[in-house]
Amino acid sequence: MPTQLFERSRKGEHALLIQPHAGGAPDEAELEEFAELARSAGASVATLLTARIDKPNPATLIGSGKLDEVKAACEASGADLVLVNHHLSPGQERNLEKLLERRVVDRTGLILDIFAQRARSAEGKLQVELAQLKHMATRLVRGWTHLERQRGGSIGLRGPGETQLETDRRLLQKRVDQLQKRLDKVEVQRTQMRRARVRSEMPRVALVGYTNAGKSTLFNALTGADAYAADKLFATLDPTVRRIGLPSGPVVLSDTVGFVRDLPHELVAAFRATLTEAREADLLLHVIDAADPLREERMGQVEAVLAEIGAGDIPQLLVFNKIDRIEGAVARHDRAEGEASAAVPDQLAGRERVWISARDGLGLDLLRNALSARLAQRRIVADIDLPSDAGRLRARLHQLDAVRGESQDETGWRISIDLSEADAARLAAQPDGAALRRLLPELAADPTL
Repeated sequence: MPTQLFERSRKGEHALLIQPHAGGAPDEAELEEFAELARSAGASVATLLTARIDKPNPATLIGSGKLDEVKAACEASGADLVLVNHHLSPGQERNLEKLLERRVVDRTGLILDIFAQRARSAEGKLQVELAQLKHMATRLVRGWTHLERQRGGSIGLRGPGETQLETDRRLLQKRVDQLQKRLDKVEVQRTQMRRARVRSEMPRVALVGYTNAGKSTLFNALTGADAYAADKLFATLDPTVRRIGLPSGPVVLSDTVGFVRDLPHELVAAFRATLTEAREADLLLHVIDAADPLREERMGQVEAVLAEIGAGDIPQLLVFNKIDRIEGAVARHDRAEGEASAAVPDQLAGRERVWISARDGLGLDLLRNALSARLAQRRIVADIDLPSDAGRLRARLHQLDAVRGESQDETGWRISIDLSEADAARLAAQPDGAALRRLLPELAADPTL
């Protein structure tokens, strides 16, 4: 007789939450964020249980006593779904489902579900599906023996054929390969667009920050766009790019996906397009919820993700948003002409910051001026001498529209340039970039160039 396995329920909107934690009291902020993640996925929270785990159970993560408590709580509350704020191995997930007789979803699966709901563009949907399939690939279980089939009728080829599990794996891998090819094609198109922006010499600014800090609201306020913005986690996923005018000239501004603690690596890899906007920016606007009591911790988590994607060294302008939620901050902001007198952490000393309310439009002019000042500081205006064999570098400077005047004699060209420091560094790193390297002390001192 075939083994009877637990049939996963297709329902699952009334959720019991399990918050595993090590010794000591559970982190209240982590509990609240987990509950908000569940609500963002569309679940109603039946109840929340904490589970102290000194040594994880390899079969079920939590111990047998806590399992009995969870099952009783599910029965009492009517929960038809169990969410666990921890990574579960495929075996742990299956064992919990059998014992609890309910669907069990871990933190990674929960965030993937939210991303699947939020993705709007074709690229975003492809990225989400790819991440889901890679996550699903680790959770395929054994095939059913009654689905084995013959490989053929020839002598020597009779016998058990391909199992359903093998079929599922093959079809899943085929779909993953198809998605990867389509995303690679989209990435080529995005790279071409990015190169066009480089050629147009417009500085690139990316909005980054913890999820729900108000990035999309600020993006809309600065650009006049209508990017989706809502008071919930991961309200927007797809990278949105707009050109805006500043006193210093036009700028390309991009909105990016919000970060969260313990962001699954599958998602960091899948959403490389939106993260590339941050990695290749000339300046990052780090948007912070000024009213969040855990803003310092949130900032640290954003810094960790930026370092992980290779954007940790890009200059930042700190934007403290939502000052309308801080009692008395608006009045102090008005009196100080832009500097709300809320306490600033010691590690921010010397880092430029602006206090705003994107929702009310408060402080946006100050932000635009600060942006202009920061971008102007990162431009190189100088006269350089190019030898006659540096025609390629001269052509590249013209392509960037960085030439403000030039004259020529028998030795080469004397050119007046005005270009961004980032473009100057890229050109200086080329074999014929010696004239630009002399303008950049950090490159001029490098003996390898």
